[in-house]
Amino acid sequence: MENLTILLVDDELSIVQMLKKILLKEGYSNIKTAYNAEQTLQQIDHYNFDFIVLDVMLPDGNGFDLAPKIREKSNAYILYLTAKTTDLDILTGFAMGADDYVTKPFNPLEIVARIKAVQRRLTNSTNQHPSKLKPFIHDFGHFQVNEITKELKVSGQVIYCPALVFRLLVFLCRHPNQVFTKSELLEAVWGLDQFVDDNTVVVHIRRVREKIEPNPSQLGT
Repeated sequence: MENLTILLVDDELSIVQMLKKILLKEGYSNIKTAYNAEQTLQQIDHYNFDFIVLDVMLPDGNGFDLAPKIREKSNAYILYLTAKTTDLDILTGFAMGADDYVTKPFNPLEIVARIKAVQRRLTNSTNQHPSKLKPFIHDFGHFQVNEITKELKVSGQVIYCPALVFRLLVFLCRHPNQVFTKSELLEAVWGLDQFVDDNTVVVHIRRVREKIEPNPSQLGT
């Protein structure tokens, strides 16, 4: 199988060793580790990562502050490991550039499942011929989504859009005027029908609306 480059970031050695051992058994051999924010940024400078498992609480900082710095150098899929489960904490994490989160204590197989889902999406996007992806640009008047440049424009301005939010937006643009259940969105966008809290879908829908709507809190917009 095509290997991914994975970075595991946690100040608990036991968690890093456990995840690395399981991932190695699953065939992922290109795994790097870091135990604090400084080491994480050093790894980002040296390697092009596809997937980063990022603990929120680190001895020299936290993942919420670290994610924007990672985003300056990497487009890797960022998955938070966090003991913080309030809506505010979760929304803060997404706003800082993460793609998803898993709460502690966690099932390590959940991490494996999400990595495999990301790998499937990367493989599918690589194997698809561009002609199968038309239309390249979805124009809805005040906003446009360009699948080739991975760019969102709202009222003529380029808007930053995290990878997972952009994939959800593209999926919705490809299926206008259709209604989907949370399970259908999980399968289509995340590649999963398990291990993901329904709140993840709700939060990401909210993030899409915040990107493209002037008043995302208004129902029926």
